[in-house]
Amino acid sequence: MSDTVVPELPRALRRDLTQFLQYVRLERGLAETTIASYAHDVELYAQFLASKEITSFADATLASARMFFHALTDAGLTGSSRARYLSSIKHLHRYLLATGRASVNITDAMELPTSKRHLPDALSVADMQRLLDVIDTSTPYGVRDRALLETMYACGLRVSEAATLRQRDVLFDVEIVRVFGKGSKERIVPIGASALQWIHTYQTTARSHLVTSANNDDVLFLSRRGTGLSRMAIWKIIDQAAKAALLSQHVHPHMFRHSFATHLLEGGADLRAVQEMLGHADISTTQIYTHIDRNYVKEVHTLFHPRA
Repeated sequence: MSDTVVPELPRALRRDLTQFLQYVRLERGLAETTIASYAHDVELYAQFLASKEITSFADATLASARMFFHALTDAGLTGSSRARYLSSIKHLHRYLLATGRASVNITDAMELPTSKRHLPDALSVADMQRLLDVIDTSTPYGVRDRALLETMYACGLRVSEAATLRQRDVLFDVEIVRVFGKGSKERIVPIGASALQWIHTYQTTARSHLVTSANNDDVLFLSRRGTGLSRMAIWKIIDQAAKAALLSQHVHPHMFRHSFATHLLEGGADLRAVQEMLGHADISTTQIYTHIDRNYVKEVHTLFHPRA
């Protein structure tokens, strides 16, 4: 679709597009990244309709919507990417139907493209320990890095959640952390003794070396400039530690979250408790980790059962 000439959107398309995005932003309370994805997807859809001389979403048909997805396929988009587009466009047409801008939802008959669901990568308990232990904690930066990675693993944090964690969100007396996830939704996650000890060490011996001003909004993990760590900075910290530990896997920040969930389930944790700690709205999202758990059970059976 990259060769398509981008047309000026007809007034009706632009009006409904703008109002839909305002609805998504104001009414649904979604994360900015999700809103940006909606905007990108429905804008491209509107441009496609305009290129076919369709001047409003109400005039779109099932055939024209399917033509759009054929064009996405021809452009080389994967099934998962096309599924995201369809999800965005389904939300758009539901909105148009609910607000009376369309008399029918043409996407009702369209199904999400099937895509193979990949099992999330997780480190073994031993490899996670090697990665943490290899960090040089003789410097303030090393203490910060150890505290950061201990916390990400202990709480199953996304990299964005770790980057924005504040000192006041760590409640030492009750051993919990207040986490603000996607869409600024708050969840409460237990935190273990090891992570708490490293956070305390970092706060009492290292963080003061990184503070350059009071204007850091109480962010816990600071950069050399005294501001909060960026996602890329956290990625580099993890990459350097993984290389120093000589791990064979390519380690990325989300692997700490995967390892958190996997190790809990391997230890016998309840799936719904893990769902709550991860902040998943739907338990089906958490169930992907049970596949890893079943593999682990099979390995244990093979190793220890006398007739395996």
